[in-house]
Amino acid sequence: MRGIHPFRRAATRRGRPAGTVPAQIAATALGGLALIAASRGVLAGSAAGAAAAMAAFLLVCGAALGAMRRGYPHDRIGGCNVVTLLRAGLVCALLMPLVAGRPAGWAVAGVAGLALVLDGLDGRLARRSGLASRFGARFDIEVDAALALVLALHVIAGTAVGAEILVLGQARYAFEAAGLVWPWLRADLPDRRWRKAICVIQIVTLILLQTPLPPRDLAIDLARLAAVLLAASFAVDVAWLYRHRR
Repeated sequence: MRGIHPFRRAATRRGRPAGTVPAQIAATALGGLALIAASRGVLAGSAAGAAAAMAAFLLVCGAALGAMRRGYPHDRIGGCNVVTLLRAGLVCALLMPLVAGRPAGWAVAGVAGLALVLDGLDGRLARRSGLASRFGARFDIEVDAALALVLALHVIAGTAVGAEILVLGQARYAFEAAGLVWPWLRADLPDRRWRKAICVIQIVTLILLQTPLPPRDLAIDLARLAAVLLAASFAVDVAWLYRHRR
């Protein structure tokens, strides 16, 4: 997990990926669709929800392939990007209970927990295989952000926790939108362990809030604490980017 903050899009060679990358994306897409279909019963998904989840996942796969064509330096996607694509499939699967309007707290927590655990695998695979790339780093961030947003929507649909959940689910997208107005916000950020730790706290808090374990008052306190930490993280990064703007 790299923290839900944006990377500047690098200028890279066009015409890639070569080799079997499109076929590998297609094969992974089939695996992701099978994963969504298999999770329908667990997540109490309807036919409409499953269709929406599958359509969303196919859009993700198409966007990933398009991004790879614009600037991916390798001729294969490798296990690292396969894992990230499958994580995206799990996030899309979490749309099913939302579409169906059926609570599935423990199941949502379980699927989201699996997506979080797999988040620790893709980066390791990228480094071991020599397939690390800016695409892979950004794709990982996008999946983390989408997971946070979908989990926040589940919390809003199922509990009385308030506006702090909007911070947990939408902070990264608000940051991206601000970058359209102030381009210096889109510059690269130095890697920081505390940012990764706060991102983990954010996701773990949202997962915990899917369950009935924390009493309502404790759930509100946890959500507020995580929101404050996340907001502070973004504030530190905004200050750093402002000082180093060009």
